[in-house]
Amino acid sequence: MSDLEIRPATAEDLAAIVAMLADDPLGAQRESPDDLAPYLTAFERLANDPHQHLVVAARAGQVVGTLQLTVIPGLSRRGTTRSIIEGVRIHADERGSGLGTRLIEWAVEESGRQGCRLVQLTSDASRTDAHRFYERLGFEASHVGFKKSL
Repeated sequence: MSDLEIRPATAEDLAAIVAMLADDPLGAQRESPDDLAPYLTAFERLANDPHQHLVVAARAGQVVGTLQLTVIPGLSRRGTTRSIIEGVRIHADERGSGLGTRLIEWAVEESGRQGCRLVQLTSDASRTDAHRFYERLGFEASHVGFKKSL
């Protein structure tokens, strides 16, 4: 993994990021790699928010992984700042290589550097392999999540 660089994403990385988001059964239903305009708008919002950290993992100049880390100050838990890990994706050619573990380790370490006392994430209920992966990294399935589309 010494040839791996984890760095802030740039607008030039968007096509690769969106391709990874779309490269699974769930993403294929909700992502549109043919139209990057909405992703560019979202990227600009993320880039201008100091609490958002969209990163890529690159090897030999190629984007091979991504995730978004959001830092949230809060009042609960005695004013605890927490982070949320979202949009974790690994390029199909890199799955099983340890890259996912390295990205999550980076996110946990960065959360600590940002003053977080809690790291949380959600994973679609159908992603049982991902659940085992997160549990192996020390995450607990402690809550039931809810969503409402607007």
